[in-house]
Amino acid sequence: MSEEKKKQLSHPFYAEDTETVLNQLQSTEEGLSSSEAQKRIEEYGTNELDEGEKKSMAARFFEQFKDMMIIVLIFAAIISAVVSHEVVDSIIILAVVIINAVMGVLQESKAEQAIEALREMSTPNANVLRDNHVKSIKSTELVPGDVVMLEAGDVVPADLRLLEAASLKIEEAALTGESVPVEKEMVVIDQQDVGIGDRINMAFSNSNVTYGRGRGVVVSTGMNTEVGKIADMLAQADETETPLKNNLNQLGKFLTIAIIVIAAIMFVVGIAINGTSWDEMFLTSISLAVAAIPEGLPAIVTIILALGTQVMAKRNSVIRKLPAVETLGSTDIIASDKTGTLTLNQMTVEKLYVNNQQIGAKEEMPKDLMAIKVMNFANDTKFSQEGNLIGDPTETALVQFGLDRGFDVREETKKEKRVAELPFDSDRKLMSTIHEQANGKYLVAVKGAPDVLLTRATGVLINDKVIPMTEKEKNDILTNNTDLAQQALRVLGMAYKMVDQIPTEMESEIIENDLIFAGLVGMIDPERAEAAEAVRVAKSAGVRPIMITGDHKDTAEAIAVRLGIVEKGNDAAVLTGAELNEMSDEEFAQKVTNYSVYARVSPEHKVRIVKAWQTEGKVVAMTGDGVNDAPALKQADIGIGMGITGTEVSKGASDMVLADDNFATIVVAVEEGRKVFSNIQKSVQYLLAANLGEVLTLFLATLFGWDTLLPIHLLWINLVTDTFPAIALGMEPAEKDLMLHKPRGRNSNLFSGGVFSSIIYQGILEGATVLFVYWSAIQWPVHNTYDAIHSDALTMAFATLGLMQLFHAFNVKSVHQSIFKVGPFRNKTFNWAILLSFVLMMVIIVVPGLNDIFRVAHLDLYQWGTVLGASFAIIPIVEIVKFFQRKTMN
Repeated sequence: MSEEKKKQLSHPFYAEDTETVLNQLQSTEEGLSSSEAQKRIEEYGTNELDEGEKKSMAARFFEQFKDMMIIVLIFAAIISAVVSHEVVDSIIILAVVIINAVMGVLQESKAEQAIEALREMSTPNANVLRDNHVKSIKSTELVPGDVVMLEAGDVVPADLRLLEAASLKIEEAALTGESVPVEKEMVVIDQQDVGIGDRINMAFSNSNVTYGRGRGVVVSTGMNTEVGKIADMLAQADETETPLKNNLNQLGKFLTIAIIVIAAIMFVVGIAINGTSWDEMFLTSISLAVAAIPEGLPAIVTIILALGTQVMAKRNSVIRKLPAVETLGSTDIIASDKTGTLTLNQMTVEKLYVNNQQIGAKEEMPKDLMAIKVMNFANDTKFSQEGNLIGDPTETALVQFGLDRGFDVREETKKEKRVAELPFDSDRKLMSTIHEQANGKYLVAVKGAPDVLLTRATGVLINDKVIPMTEKEKNDILTNNTDLAQQALRVLGMAYKMVDQIPTEMESEIIENDLIFAGLVGMIDPERAEAAEAVRVAKSAGVRPIMITGDHKDTAEAIAVRLGIVEKGNDAAVLTGAELNEMSDEEFAQKVTNYSVYARVSPEHKVRIVKAWQTEGKVVAMTGDGVNDAPALKQADIGIGMGITGTEVSKGASDMVLADDNFATIVVAVEEGRKVFSNIQKSVQYLLAANLGEVLTLFLATLFGWDTLLPIHLLWINLVTDTFPAIALGMEPAEKDLMLHKPRGRNSNLFSGGVFSSIIYQGILEGATVLFVYWSAIQWPVHNTYDAIHSDALTMAFATLGLMQLFHAFNVKSVHQSIFKVGPFRNKTFNWAILLSFVLMMVIIVVPGLNDIFRVAHLDLYQWGTVLGASFAIIPIVEIVKFFQRKTMN
């Protein structure tokens, strides 16, 4: 499509009258001819969304190998196989790499569904005026200039400028986030920059007609519709790097440099100082490199994340992308949609104003109040066969309120049959129904806007008595109306009158005059009962909840105050989409921390808000259920879709889906995410301390000219004592004070929080202990021959390193807390893992035949005592260090 045509279709048609709009589109109220429509479909293209570019399965697979850690592992596998002939080691490493790549591809395949879901949302047919006749055509064949007919139940097939609206209401929640259907009006909006939710003379593609009928001219199709713009934003949005992925990349780079430097130094020292041959020294250096690489780490991280997804699924959080589990734990900001997440997405009566007083909806009240009768009679709600309420959310709320108080409108209208009606009209803002009474008279029930209703009322019903409508009475009603509105309640007035006969002419001036005011009703989409507590827990955990909604400012602020997101009267913390439009990205980035509530926002605004917080260095979780939320969900560090009310588009763009659409579940997921990251840190600490111990043992032994550990020993220790305990550490229960700490933030890494210093001193401790045991075995031997002495020393060093790592696994249950406070045996999986690793270590030493393969010897009780004593020593030593660390931290 040409740039000129794109510009034409983005024209603000809502700001012009219908005649001008039709002229701009070179159309008429009778629509287009078939021949003209055919020309335009060639010019503008079909009314459907672009699929976007898709990566092939092979491309996705090979992309998984860009990770630094993966490159290091592949290099180590090749060297092990070619140079040192450790084929088993190579197979294990390559298997880990391939499994990780396959899992990555499977996760990505699930994530590329957002735009496909958008394409499938379009309605299959549209009723359009062609050649002066109404025809049903495929919606993909619509072109700008077509005139489309709309009625209740239709899905709007393209973006339309309305030419006619008869009591037309359109539900646009998927685009705007506003829970109440929008009443469409034939007005010209005298502004150039108006949000989607305020364009009341427009109908947007993929929104739903809930009431009335209308007619509109197509102004935008395909990718130029508001839904199309969202699809384009989705296609162009960059996937944000998760903190975990960044951390693993950093770890990979760090290990690569460290391994190359240490292996090179060791190679040079071995040849220059000890006179070892270059080929033997090269093999030793490769052994050190293999020892230094935690080849099981990617698999262990994947397993820990997968276990986290299972736990979270049981707690109503369905994870679509594995790294999202950990990302939740680093969340600084939870940007939540209001409707359905913080609230119930269900209009509910909250207050009544009758008999000169406000009454809470839960308070006792008689069911025969005239206000209750009027709100149920002047109502078009229908009942399904299952007894569910069908209709406008405002009207169904009124009927439900009646049912809860024993007023069943189905039974009551059998006694007082509806015989006539005057439907709701957006111009007069009233609806009336007429009901036949047992005494032959007729009840006129009127519901509508309070200010309009008061101009039609001459009396007020107070305590079953009708008194004249004086200025005082009118002012009292208006004062209470304002009070209810300031509480962000949607307020309707009820009135009635008795007539002797059905009017011959159903005119508003006749039917809706000389009324008796019966009361006001205030409704709201109420906050979830558990949401306020979840907000409090989030705040105590250092996580800032903010609300982003398409709803009006007053409604958003009132709910935010009730939930504790903002303080009452703090208007400065609330920003509207119109106000955001006045700010540049730079200005907004400087002020973003001032705002906790964003009202009346568009999809572009949501993306700007997320980006602004990310510019601040914050990790942002964004919730949403509508099409309008999808770009922001994709932009956020973790997008959270709604499982019940969410569109397939929003779910497809999300990293996580809430099965219960509940904000409280997000806070639970944050806790689980923190636990997962803490457990990954524990596994990293355990593995790297062990590997550092091995590296130091080999490096210093080479300097001393000792022959301590063989490659087969390192392989067995890495396979047995590293893997099982490291995985089991990933299943540790959460520490009690986990949600009392501030989020670790975007700049933290796997070494933060004292982990790096712990790895260093614990690795040094392990290496020094192994070398001490080897030295002591040489100094105080049990046997006399050199070969036997060396074999004993080698075996003792091997056993000490393996067993010490198993004892050290208990230390790693907490970075700073004592194992006795954490609970050494709380994790049953960990207990079994330690036992299994211990048995496997012992088997190759004590079982004849196996000890020959591993070139180790049988030890006597004295030697075993030395090994066990030295191995266990790491627990009290680390406990002492932790004790002093806690003292300095306090």
